[in-house]
Amino acid sequence: MVERRIRSMLGFKSIRCVLILPGGIEVMHMIVKGQMKCVRATHPTSTDHSYCTNAFWRSGRKLASRGRSGPLKYNPIGLVYGHAMTGLHSRSAQRGRALPSPGATVPISLVNGFLASAGVGRDVIEGYLYEAGIAIELLGEPHSRVTEEQFSTLYRTLAIDLDDEMPGIFSRPLRGGTLKYLCLSLLDARNLRTALHRFGQFFHILLDDFFVESRNDGLIVQVMLRPDAAVGPISPLGQELMLKLVHGVCSWLIGQKIPLLQIELACPRPRHAVDHLYFFSGSVKFDCERTLLRFSVDYLDAPIRQSKRNLQKFLARAPGDWIFESFSEQLVCHRVRQYLSAALPDLPVIDLVAEHLHCSVRTLSRHLAAEGTTFQVLKDELRRDIAIQRLTDTPDTIAAIGADVGFDDPSAFHRAFRHWTGSTPGTYRRRA
Repeated sequence: MVERRIRSMLGFKSIRCVLILPGGIEVMHMIVKGQMKCVRATHPTSTDHSYCTNAFWRSGRKLASRGRSGPLKYNPIGLVYGHAMTGLHSRSAQRGRALPSPGATVPISLVNGFLASAGVGRDVIEGYLYEAGIAIELLGEPHSRVTEEQFSTLYRTLAIDLDDEMPGIFSRPLRGGTLKYLCLSLLDARNLRTALHRFGQFFHILLDDFFVESRNDGLIVQVMLRPDAAVGPISPLGQELMLKLVHGVCSWLIGQKIPLLQIELACPRPRHAVDHLYFFSGSVKFDCERTLLRFSVDYLDAPIRQSKRNLQKFLARAPGDWIFESFSEQLVCHRVRQYLSAALPDLPVIDLVAEHLHCSVRTLSRHLAAEGTTFQVLKDELRRDIAIQRLTDTPDTIAAIGADVGFDDPSAFHRAFRHWTGSTPGTYRRRA
């Protein structure tokens, strides 16, 4: 599709490399062994790209290989980062740029939690998993992961089939259209303060499970889920999803992500607690007396910037826009992950990362520890997530994937991948 569109606009009969830029298209046309000819086009693409990507084709087939144009890098949407030999897109220049970091993968425990809440039989589960591209065998492997896209597809499939937008999680279903009418009730609010009050009233009418209460002390806003004693405690999954919904909808309403100061959950610390760094953009505490989130009071008077015209896009992307955090949230761990992603297949030592972030190694390590992670864990998570996404979404060879995440020895990549996921790369690809 992209290739045909560019050929049509620029008149090339064959395209070997296309570099898509925010303001237009730069086409590098291969003419003789390893030699390139570059042509700048002023035509903007139909898609707004906020980053540079290289997509390589040969005979109409995407190709991810290393050529004279420089080392290639994979990105999470299935294209490839590339560098020209010199200039803006050189290796040194790219390292200084804020390239997008691949999305975090989702632990299989979250998938199991959703399926358990749905309360359906194994044969039905197999159908749901098939729709999402998830093999049923992965449910029994505690270290298995799925991509955000796979999880979002599973979520939507369950919500539609069960007619419950929080599939089986609360005492009664949230029928199809709940999120739509929630948002419609908030769009004409004067500011976020009013919208938060309406949010609480909406769920008070809809569910008996909890009350959504918001209050502030002049500095910090606290949004708390108070369970109804007659119904019983809210499940851990229910707590997390409702806080995510509050945060996601409020951020969407005012047109900017609201930085969270703290999240408290009235449930035990899960095995995959480190994944909450990518579900919430603030500090997460477990085993608390209450379930709540906190953010600055400065956002309460922010005006509502969305309209009915924008609502359909928000709903179409659900639950992605409100469940998952983007890596622009800029926790220290997110910034480290972005830097490491831009440097792959090289793996910078912590000294270089600390220098890039203008701090000492000790300070960086202390910040990461406060966020519940370490430098080595971040490196492993990044490489694991990229490998899983490519095994799931691309036909790239296992050896190429291993090399692109920093493993010169394929056997070392196999061992590391088994350690990360409980499966070999080949087995994971067959299942996916």
